[in-house]
Amino acid sequence: MNLACLPQTDFQLGPEALGALMPLHLVVGSDGKLLGCGPSMQKLMESKPLIGFDFFDVFEIRRPSGLGTLAALRARAGGRIYLHARALPGTGFRGLAVPLAGGRGMLVNLSFGIGVVDAVRDHALTDADFAATDLAVELLYVVEAKSAVMQELRDLNLRLQGAKSAAEEQALTDTLTGLRNRRALDVALAQAVAGPRPFALMHLDLDFFKAVNDTLGHAAGDHVLRSVADVLLAETRSNDTVARVGGDEFVILLPGLIDPTRLEQIALRIIARLCEPIPFEASFCRIAASVGVTWSTAYERPDADTMLNDADQALYSAKRAGRGCVHLHNIQPPGSAALGA
Repeated sequence: MNLACLPQTDFQLGPEALGALMPLHLVVGSDGKLLGCGPSMQKLMESKPLIGFDFFDVFEIRRPSGLGTLAALRARAGGRIYLHARALPGTGFRGLAVPLAGGRGMLVNLSFGIGVVDAVRDHALTDADFAATDLAVELLYVVEAKSAVMQELRDLNLRLQGAKSAAEEQALTDTLTGLRNRRALDVALAQAVAGPRPFALMHLDLDFFKAVNDTLGHAAGDHVLRSVADVLLAETRSNDTVARVGGDEFVILLPGLIDPTRLEQIALRIIARLCEPIPFEASFCRIAASVGVTWSTAYERPDADTMLNDADQALYSAKRAGRGCVHLHNIQPPGSAALGA
């Protein structure tokens, strides 16, 4: 069927019907004054004056340029225009202007185009503010669904990242004491060796710990190890790495601390606290500790394995000297520093 051959019928739409079909329309009189508008346009403008004002005082046509009079707009009838309300500079419209019969002015129908999502957010619009046939409503549902999916994906990613971080932390933590484990120490020591800052290592081994396990049981031994961890954390700094590397062996990495006298004082303070009886149920656990110390500036080129071995050798020198004492690698005093010596 050739639609162009259908007979033309002159009919009129009342404001209510016109508003239902085109909620954002404008009626411009032959003198350029605004005679009417759709309900959604009125909602956007709120209390701002509209009816009776000159169309070009209320709206600015951005494209095509040069459309500043009703005659110029009439000459572009049927062509797409882009404009914004001067009172709403952040909201853009795209539209179509057609002449009214009998030269009575023009009908301008507007939409938000791709800015519909921003317009809905900025002006609290609902589906009631759009024509029932407007695909913008379906677009809004798609955008809302996409936003919900994207938010769920973001939440899932955060949960996965949290689980990954927790797993990584668990992999670097000694489960009994909560201290760093050997793997975490290796990572921290490799970073320290590669970095510019000097550092020290303390290797600590508990004395008489086996007797606790043999006489009071492994529960008492576990309690002692947790108590030792509390002491080591209390006597070191937050940026020190305190690691349990064996059953009753601990290594402390102290960045920026290489003064032998200060290191010896810290070791003796730890030893003194570990010599105090540790209550367990109705008994007391009694242990001691021996400490070996080395520091990075004692080497021309620090090496992790060499430093760990030297701290270990210093530890066993302390044990041979009578236990409950500290020995500094490469320093041979007349007698090893011991608690109470």
